[in-house]
Amino acid sequence: MKILKPARLLRGDLIGIISPASPIADPSRIQDGVRYLESIGYRTIVGKHAEARNGYLAGTDSQRAADLHGMFRNRHVKAIFCVRGGYGTPRLLPSLDYPLLRRNPKILAGFSDITALQLALWHRCRMVTFNGPMVGVDMSPRMDPFAEEHFWRMLTSGEKAMTIRLGKETTTVLRKGTAQGRLLGGNLSVLVSLLGTPFMPPFRGSILFVEDVGEDCYRIDRMMTQLRNAGILESTRGVITGQFTDCLPMKSIPDSQTLADVLRDIAGWLRVPFISGLPFGHYTAKLTLPVGVLARVRTRVNTLDLLEPVVK
Repeated sequence: MKILKPARLLRGDLIGIISPASPIADPSRIQDGVRYLESIGYRTIVGKHAEARNGYLAGTDSQRAADLHGMFRNRHVKAIFCVRGGYGTPRLLPSLDYPLLRRNPKILAGFSDITALQLALWHRCRMVTFNGPMVGVDMSPRMDPFAEEHFWRMLTSGEKAMTIRLGKETTTVLRKGTAQGRLLGGNLSVLVSLLGTPFMPPFRGSILFVEDVGEDCYRIDRMMTQLRNAGILESTRGVITGQFTDCLPMKSIPDSQTLADVLRDIAGWLRVPFISGLPFGHYTAKLTLPVGVLARVRTRVNTLDLLEPVVK
């Protein structure tokens, strides 16, 4: 199947804004994001149901799917930005019109629960998407300068190759080496929830990237163990982990394993390069990672090299 890369964004392009997962607690944050996008030269269109609420979901499944389909169907929309994550995107996967999405490749940006949609789009459509900032999370009330610079460089430049320097002060090399493969991953708990479903792509030959938030360290251990037992870890060519925000040892057990302990154990299972602590995920100063793009990790110089253009 041919790999689909969206067209790069140009000033004046129309950006669609949708809520495919949980509702935003404060709808004014959507308007903050709209003002930000329009202040830097883009036009915006907000999905009809972007402010809908249905318990812990941003409207019914049919409403959220309708907004997603509508943005892909609208030929004037050049990019689709998600408002927030939370939960709900996996519920949409069986009802999506994948032929429609494949006919209309566009920039799709988000992280956390949006992982389910991004991995399904890669598996079913071979569409490159972007694990990065969201309208109601990162663009309101203001965007972090590092995240902003990297996000717009990724979506607008069309560079033939790009080197991301990872920073030795913030990252840890747990297993040395060089590896090349397609970047696949996202939020760990969402990724694990796709195991055994027809929406989970094969990870053989990939560079796996994962992050999470608010999970006890034993849960991180359990989910990574599940990836190991499912054969995913051994099929990858490299592993990089981002921020495990508020992922703490169990308070009820003295001297319980820390995140560093868990990651060292995981490194012991691997025979491929492994770098931890990258700035992506539930983290303000985040990198944007293109899902499905050919990349190379080099621990000797601590870089992640994107080996092909991420947009056309």
